Amino acid sequence: MPAKDKFVDYCIDLFAPLGRIDSRYMFGGWCLYCNGTVFALIADGAIYLKGDAQNIPQFEARGCKPFQPFPDKPGTMKYFQAPPEIFEDPDACQRWATGAINAGSRPYTARKSRQTPSVPRQKSPKAADQNAPAKSARRPPK
Repeated sequence: MPAKDKFVDYCIDLFAPLGRIDSRYMFGGWCLYCNGTVFALIADGAIYLKGDAQNIPQFEARGCKPFQPFPDKPGTMKYFQAPPEIFEDPDACQRWATGAINAGSRPYTARKSRQTPSVPRQKSPKAADQNAPAKSARRPPK
């Protein structure tokens, strides 16, 4: 694990008024936690704040780019580059970071599939046998 650089330390100090800020090196970058909730990533000298359905529209309206962990491959994560005013305006910093902390605190809701509903399968003659003993679909506890 590499030593924290000055930018990571700066971000920890920047967000300190929000609560206990911890950092952890993961996958080539740094994760920031506020009171145990992950809310930011630091990668390639930039900070990205956590997004979800409630705050992603604000990031998109500002033109903030999502984090792309592998630049040569498609796919992004729900972390968005922080707007520059978080470094200059304490109120903006608190507003954007609080939105990211709230996004990290909310339960994850998976997006519903857009596939057409499947046609119910008909029971096989074996499954329709009422005399067959029922099999448990659960694995017994260890």
